[in-house]
Amino acid sequence: MDGGDEVEAVSYCCSTCDGGEGHGRTLSVHTRKPRSLSTSSSTTTSSDNRRTQSLHGPSPVTTFGPKACMLHNPNTIMHIQDPASQRLTWNKPPKSVLVIKKIRDAGLLQPFKELCTFLTEVKSMIVYVERKVLEDPAIAGDDAFRTTMNKFCTFRDDLDDISNYVDFIICLGGDGTLLYASSLFQESVPPVMAFHLGSLGFLTPFNFDTYQSQLNQVIEGNVSIVLRSRLRVRVQKDSREKRAKVEENGVILTNGDGEGMHKAAQYQVLNEVVVDRGPSSYLSNVDLFLDGHLITTVQGDGVIVSTPTGSTAYAVAAGASMIHPNVPAIMITPICPHSLSFRPIVVPAGVELKVMLSSEARNTAWVSFDGRKRQEICHGDSITITTSCFPVPSICFRDPVTDWFESLAQCLHWNVRKKQHHLTSEEEEF
Repeated sequence: MDGGDEVEAVSYCCSTCDGGEGHGRTLSVHTRKPRSLSTSSSTTTSSDNRRTQSLHGPSPVTTFGPKACMLHNPNTIMHIQDPASQRLTWNKPPKSVLVIKKIRDAGLLQPFKELCTFLTEVKSMIVYVERKVLEDPAIAGDDAFRTTMNKFCTFRDDLDDISNYVDFIICLGGDGTLLYASSLFQESVPPVMAFHLGSLGFLTPFNFDTYQSQLNQVIEGNVSIVLRSRLRVRVQKDSREKRAKVEENGVILTNGDGEGMHKAAQYQVLNEVVVDRGPSSYLSNVDLFLDGHLITTVQGDGVIVSTPTGSTAYAVAAGASMIHPNVPAIMITPICPHSLSFRPIVVPAGVELKVMLSSEARNTAWVSFDGRKRQEICHGDSITITTSCFPVPSICFRDPVTDWFESLAQCLHWNVRKKQHHLTSEEEEF
């Protein structure tokens, strides 16, 4: 859909969504609006893209979805907040919840059904579920679950905008479910409660065994959260098509350049932006700019631009340090650089990075965002990256510091080693 397409408004089918007396049981399509902001440049003015230069980065919004906000802390000093003081509260009691389930995972069927039944029947909440989740034969064919399922509001991620209808999010699965939840919201993100039912679980601190008491505590409010900063990425495509000039008799005279058409796409990225050499056997060769100044040319397999949350993902495997999510920073990590002195660096969150294919590059490059939306980057294209003002408020099991270090120890086995025995008095004499 481009800027000139009409928005298709479809009436609500679920009475719980708009307070009406509809008899349908599937969610309404609010607007035919794609999730990708690939056409945002045609609908926004140049002032909307203006970035405030700041060494401290943009101030993150402190309202999450239609009802949640961060509890005000009057004891904040020098605008640096103690991570343990970050608390979530509700302006109004939450009434709607988005449940995200990992697709085609048989081990999640029973927890999903149990959770949705509890939310619908016991807590009387409006449950939003992606339509493709309910298309699973193991769910669609369960007659005992059908009564609960008929009360759901469904949506499609490429058509429906549910930003203003979801009070908080529950993720069932691994870390990928949290990344997927982030991709569904291009602006303010509702609070996310992630249950560890996947393979790694670095970002999912909750255990499903005691989900009812944990959910009651979240609904009552005043729980710890960690604001996971995201990257605002803009991909500018310079697609110049050569048009052949042809005589009337059909003889080609010269090849001329047609008018350049600039296409832009925007993304909100939670983990990292990865620029790599793709299928080519040549080294990638990209220029890296910081606030408009060329700082280096990256020659190697590629470069990773990550958030502190993403520092424990691909970046740490490439030799980067691990950064706590509360640190306002952007990490730049080369992938197998040609120069041994090219070490990972950390820059302030407020800077603007730009990645472009070098004029001397022998091949194109490829870019992906949290492992999705992979696309080719050619000469003239650019990738602009800065910190987004829309973080992901992730609900903590205990607090941001304790949860993070427990994840390091349990998932990455950080500094886990066999301990030495203490020396006896006889051994000390030698």
